[in-house]
This record gives sequence, C-alpha cells and structure tokens, in this order.
Amino acid sequence: MSTSATPTPLRIDFVSDVSCPWCAIGLASLQQALAKLDGEVAAEIHFQPFELNPQMAAEGEDSTEHLVRKYGSTAEQIDANRAAIRARGAALGFTFNMDRRSRVYNTFDAHRLLHWAELEGRHLTLKQALLRAYFTDGEDVSAHDTLLRLAGEAGLDIERAQQILAGDTYADEVRAQEQFFQSRGIHSVPATIINGQHLISGGQPPEAFEQALRQIAATA
Repeated sequence: MSTSATPTPLRIDFVSDVSCPWCAIGLASLQQALAKLDGEVAAEIHFQPFELNPQMAAEGEDSTEHLVRKYGSTAEQIDANRAAIRARGAALGFTFNMDRRSRVYNTFDAHRLLHWAELEGRHLTLKQALLRAYFTDGEDVSAHDTLLRLAGEAGLDIERAQQILAGDTYADEVRAQEQFFQSRGIHSVPATIINGQHLISGGQPPEAFEQALRQIAATA
C-alpha cells in the first residue's frame, strides 16, 4: 500500500472485444477491485480493440455452430462453459442471458465507436452498454441502428455517431491499435496491462485484480 496520501496513478489498458464473455467478467472484476482501492490508486482505463472474429460476415453466425467450428467444442462442453460464465457473471452483478445471445457478430464498427467515445470521455459508459446489449439483451452489436441507440444512451452525439458509422472514420486507428497489441504478444482476451508493463491475463476474480494492482501501485 502506498504511504502517500495521494492516490497512485495507474494507466490501465484493457484489451478486449465486446463479444467476449470473459471480457465482460474481467471488466466487472476490475471495477470491483478499483472500488476497493478507492483512495489508494487513481486508475485511468483505456479500452483497446481486439476482434475475436475479424473475418466474421455481416450477417453473423449461429453462436453454437461457431463454437463447434472454431474450437471443436462438444454440446456438453458448450453447455458447461455457458453455465460457468453465467455463474461468474451473476456473482459480479452481470447477467448473461445465453438463450438470447444466439449469434456471433462482427465488432469492428463497435470498436470504431468506442475509439471515438474515449475522445469524448464516454468510453466506459458505451463499453458497458455494448456488453449488456450483447450478453444480457441478445442484440446485434454490428447493426448500426443498435449502435446509434447505444451511443445516444451513453450521452454521445447521435448525428456524429451516424457520420462515423457511415464512413471509415477511426478505422485506421482501430487497426493500428489491434496490430500494436498483437505485436506485443496479446493473442487472447481480456488482457489487462498496467502502466504498459504488467500483464494480468483473463477474467480474474476481483481479489486477484485487487492484489495485483496494490502490488504494482506500491512499486510505481
């Protein structure tokens, strides 16, 4: 623990995808840990893009068929994994309605909006809205009407969001960030990087984040 009365500043790069259930778990865990460390650390969270399925077609793919094709999973393995995800989410106050999440979608446009949202200081609000829309409500987070509604609910300018989605604004920036983190060895998410040098992999429980952040802050 820092002996200073001033909270230790920490930069947190949270590399994730909005269609990654363990990323939703990881973010909820991280936020609970930061709440416990209030007054000890001053965290600045930056969401970095990662696409689990960058080649996904516009119409998406059935989620069960996708898991079978991509990972060779059996129906039993898929059910067991979904049950574990639901339980972890429930413990963190996040609802996974797997019966509603019937398809996997392309998330590139969602990442473009998130890049813009950070410039506007609304990235956490939009990120949480996207995760809820997909995992809790089963919405298509590649559909522009869905993205525009969520942008508005996050306090962003809908007309500007529409302009961004209609073109390729921030596409180069998102691709550059994706390539940067992949070049640093990030090939699975969530990946939580503290001060550009400490990596916390996976959807860890809040206690693991709290312990790691406290140790890093103590030596920062």
